[in-house]
Amino acid sequence: MADKSNKKFWERTAKLYTYFQEKGNEELYKTIYEKIKPFFYKEQRVLELACGTGQLTRLLSDETDSWTATDFSEKMVFETEKRLNNQNVIYEVQDATALGYKDDVFDVVLIANALHIMPNPNKALDEIKRVLKTDGLLIAPTFVYDGKVNKIRLWFMEKAGFKTFHKWKSEDYMNFIEDNGFKIK
Repeated sequence: MADKSNKKFWERTAKLYTYFQEKGNEELYKTIYEKIKPFFYKEQRVLELACGTGQLTRLLSDETDSWTATDFSEKMVFETEKRLNNQNVIYEVQDATALGYKDDVFDVVLIANALHIMPNPNKALDEIKRVLKTDGLLIAPTFVYDGKVNKIRLWFMEKAGFKTFHKWKSEDYMNFIEDNGFKIK
């Protein structure tokens, strides 16, 4: 059976990912950082899923006492740890759809720019609900298709093996999150 998870793409591109994300999306990550930073504070236990090579880990992990950065790509986790070498961060390979954590352990789960590239994001949200504390917070910004989409860039990425499984518009994405048991703030 063919791999429908994008994993081969991420393993192949891990070494180049930082360059392309930080050069091509620097303003995007800065905007995400500014919007979500107020939700983090020292006493929290944070789980970051799909950390890539640590674009948000680098910006946010010092805001809390406990930050676990995960990705399902071993090479992405390796690149993140090598690049950041932050003592405050635990680096782990985890599949967001089958997390190896006990129930109700994290105050915050951050999964940025990832749900749209997962074949089964519902399963990831089920796992997030399971590991999040009852009063926990999910922060899940992702790419949506409301406005101008760089179709040429997307075409090249798809030719290289990247797959987008969901092309939500903002309202559809918010409905998806709510339909999976979360409230939008």
